[in-house]
Amino acid sequence: MDSARFRKLAIRGAVGVVLLGALGTWLYTWSALKLSYSTGERVGFIEKISKRGWVCKTNEGDLAMVNLPGQPAEKFAFTVPDDTVVKQIDALAGHKVAISYEEHRGIPSSCFGDTGYFVVGVRRAD
Repeated sequence: MDSARFRKLAIRGAVGVVLLGALGTWLYTWSALKLSYSTGERVGFIEKISKRGWVCKTNEGDLAMVNLPGQPAEKFAFTVPDDTVVKQIDALAGHKVAISYEEHRGIPSSCFGDTGYFVVGVRRAD
């Protein structure tokens, strides 16, 4: 085999490996964001919600859950990917709320959120 043909095959092989790696990374990221590990609902008072991050700005919040009066509140940290849900949460400030969430495990970057708990809905729970 001459060197020109070998070089051509080596370049095609390298390009193929890079494309397969990119496709695998994309497929993993897509599945981590679209397929939820669990779903649930938490009830409490929104303690804070803010847009944070140096480069990737994400909506992060804390829910204070109190089971019995006099007990310390347990905090539930969450991420809100949809700005319309953030507006709904802001409108319910000061009220007891129930947030519906999906848990996504293995998210490859904090650009998608600081937590694996993504809030998909909120309603008043008074």
